[in-house]
Amino acid sequence: MIEKLNPTTSAALLATLENWQHDEKRDAITREFVFTDFAQAFGFMTQIAIQAEKRNHHPEWFNVYNRVNITLTTHDVNGLSQRDIDLARYIDTAFSNFSNVGSKKEPLEM
Repeated sequence: MIEKLNPTTSAALLATLENWQHDEKRDAITREFVFTDFAQAFGFMTQIAIQAEKRNHHPEWFNVYNRVNITLTTHDVNGLSQRDIDLARYIDTAFSNFSNVGSKKEPLEM
């Protein structure tokens, strides 16, 4: 069963996520990602979509050209859960592979 994170645990886990902002009103986390172009942004979104489907945990997102804004929250518990933290970590790792264009990176394990 999925459980909502208590405020103490939530704050501790959020402190480990660089660049993610806590939306206290929604009890969600958000982050903006910027790429070199639309193709890169779309490739990133595709990779995240595949992983989200496998985890049955889907982000709310918005894309315009080279920018992707992502919001994570667990609707089943009306706030943050460990699922959000885990997916945010995966997203950060995926982004690190895209943000180093031209350098060879190993594919992410699913």
